[in-house]
Amino acid sequence: MIAFLSWYILITVLGWLTFPLAYSLFPALADRGYAFARAFGLLIWGYVFWLFASFRIAQNDLGGLLLGLVILGGLSAWTFVKWKSELIRWLDEHQRLILVTEILFLTAFGLMAFVRAANPEIVGTEKPMELMFINGIMNSPTFPPRDLWLSGYAISYYYFGYVMASMLALFTGVPATLAFNLMIALIFGLSAVGAYGILYNLLTNRQSLIADRQSEIVNRQSSIVSSLLAPLFLLIVSNVEGFLEVLRSRGLFWHFSADGPATSRFWSWLDIPDLREVPAQPFQWIPDRYLWWWRASRVVQDYELNGSWREVIDEFPFFSYLLSDLHPHVLAMPFNLLAIAVALNLFFGGWRGKIDLYFGELHINKAGFFTIALVLGGLAFLNTWDILIAGALIVFSYALVRVHESGWGWERLADILLLGVPAVVAAFVMYLPFYVGFDSQAGGIIPNFMFVTRGAHIWVMWGTLFVPLFAYLIYLWRGRTPADWRASLFASLGLLVVLLLAMFTIGFLAWKLKPDLVLSILQSQGRDGAAFLADSMARRLSYIGGLLTLLALLIPALAFLFRSENNSTAFVLLMIALGMLLILGPDFLYLRDNFGWRINTVFKFYYQAWIVLSLSAAYGIIVLFRSLRGAANVGFSIVFALVLIVGLTYPALSIFNRTSNFNPPFGYTLDDFERVQRDNPDEAAAIRWLQSAPDGVVAEAVGGAYSSYGRISIYTGLPTVLGWENHEGQWRDQALQGSRQVDIETLYTTNDWITTQEIIDRYHIRYIYIGNLERSSYRVNEEKFNRFLKPVFQQGSVIVYKVP
Repeated sequence: MIAFLSWYILITVLGWLTFPLAYSLFPALADRGYAFARAFGLLIWGYVFWLFASFRIAQNDLGGLLLGLVILGGLSAWTFVKWKSELIRWLDEHQRLILVTEILFLTAFGLMAFVRAANPEIVGTEKPMELMFINGIMNSPTFPPRDLWLSGYAISYYYFGYVMASMLALFTGVPATLAFNLMIALIFGLSAVGAYGILYNLLTNRQSLIADRQSEIVNRQSSIVSSLLAPLFLLIVSNVEGFLEVLRSRGLFWHFSADGPATSRFWSWLDIPDLREVPAQPFQWIPDRYLWWWRASRVVQDYELNGSWREVIDEFPFFSYLLSDLHPHVLAMPFNLLAIAVALNLFFGGWRGKIDLYFGELHINKAGFFTIALVLGGLAFLNTWDILIAGALIVFSYALVRVHESGWGWERLADILLLGVPAVVAAFVMYLPFYVGFDSQAGGIIPNFMFVTRGAHIWVMWGTLFVPLFAYLIYLWRGRTPADWRASLFASLGLLVVLLLAMFTIGFLAWKLKPDLVLSILQSQGRDGAAFLADSMARRLSYIGGLLTLLALLIPALAFLFRSENNSTAFVLLMIALGMLLILGPDFLYLRDNFGWRINTVFKFYYQAWIVLSLSAAYGIIVLFRSLRGAANVGFSIVFALVLIVGLTYPALSIFNRTSNFNPPFGYTLDDFERVQRDNPDEAAAIRWLQSAPDGVVAEAVGGAYSSYGRISIYTGLPTVLGWENHEGQWRDQALQGSRQVDIETLYTTNDWITTQEIIDRYHIRYIYIGNLERSSYRVNEEKFNRFLKPVFQQGSVIVYKVP
């Protein structure tokens, strides 16, 4: 409880410290950046601290953190003096908004901390890796922070979110095993108020255009409450899979016969693993299959032409927080919302000014340009994929502002480049120390011929958002909103043609440049080139429902956008269009990585699409409820109720399954190390000893991912020779591992002390750890260690030797 309160107080003070700066930098937003002040402050503080530590201006300690806070406070104090009277008046006039925002943040932060306290274990999936990053950063003497799983090397990953977590942990004196769970809760809380702020600013801008002053005040007050729909749809509402689990568990759409196996045309046609399996009897409403909630993140099914199945990840936010992996796509969420706020401020007329770039004139002031570069660079550092989507939203918002000022024309393409290219360059330069040590796993763009998302899977994944979006677009059409259908149809089909041409062009280049690789792919599919293309195109036609659904949303969104003014409706239409492109893109192209298929591209793009589409759906719902009358309002209310029933089934049931009905067997706690002490007290004592021992490389058993290997480096913050080798291969050149895995095995098993000493010297090993995992992994020769080294810790089955 003390740790939770210390984090809450720190992040709240940070938000208030940053608000004067946010107030001056977000002049076009009705909330003046208040909802984003905490995330904005954490970004600035983190950037200053990381930059100073990287250049050795500050240390990775409390003093360095205080220096960063002083600089942030100085900037904010300067803006407070400049805007003092206006800012105080704004605070006085917006007390209700401030109160609701604060209650929302505390509620979201507290509830997610409560959920994590019911299952705080940092085991399974990639949680150990993420804890390793946090502990590694906290215990790095200098920056760049060291990679605990490859001694002698710095982290080669987008690690800014882990820097922020370690900063908060160091400042409050909280161990990494507790900070991990608090960070999940904090990101949830920051995302809740960020989504709330986006919708509030959209609704307030819309009302200011259609109401007089008195009505505007009344509508603004109502928006304070109705904007709570945004965090609900972003963070809680889920895909349709959970509702389908209930139907399956109840035995619906199954045919049972006395003399044969149960069959179901519906579940077989849907073709989602687990759902197509015959449910156990007696039937029930509550799914009880082991880890049934996992399937919701694997709705899309990809098959090669030869029938081989390929896993695809299609996470959505509630699943992410339920699983509670502290992965970059989760850590980046509040800052993605901050980027949307940047685009919204620009779209509503903020940062007016001019910058002479010598090769063109940028219609934005220097403060706005710097803010854009800071946020985009931070997103690339947090989760590199996100800079593409956030950058697109910002530059297209700027282009639409220029359209409103000067009309359509080829000059708008120049405007996009004039902002986009310098902003990306500035973002790169501002975060240059990160890129110096970053080795991306991306290996180019791959044409996607075989893998197409079926219409059925599109609706299972997106149905709870698509239904309100369709309703909103129909409302605009029925209300005779100005639209350019011809230009929209041309643009939509043009984008489709561009994607097809890109797919075929890259495929042709691959055939010319790497014919052996292409031939091996064709052979694996049992087809020649002509048959491969014919069968791939036939599959696209058979799965045409997905494409038609996306076009049915994209075409009207663009049609209304092309004729809209610079208002909330236009910005929401822009988000809908970008969301459709994010879903559509992976059906034609994907980024090459270690997996070799589109698993990660779908994952990252769909996740970004959920953010923009959930906000758009929430906005559309509020507009419809305020605008529809009579039978239309009643009809939409029924539709909305059905959407909530379907979309909230998954969170309502899965959270109890995940937390053992909120009855943790060992009580509530946020500190995973209590589990370590309970399960293996000898190892926990050794870890405690190493945490207080002088710094040095520790040798421990090496093994596969998603396991207990690498545990000593994870919990002590000391680097080990090699951790999860396959993950290290994803982060950097596999060849850098050299013979480390074999060398560690030799270190433990060989009888020859000279060979042992050579390995110790090669990797600068200071501690040799022997526990149950080492003994089960190797035939450990403990006699040689007892002869040549001194045990500095021994308890039960655990021994730690120190190298002189």
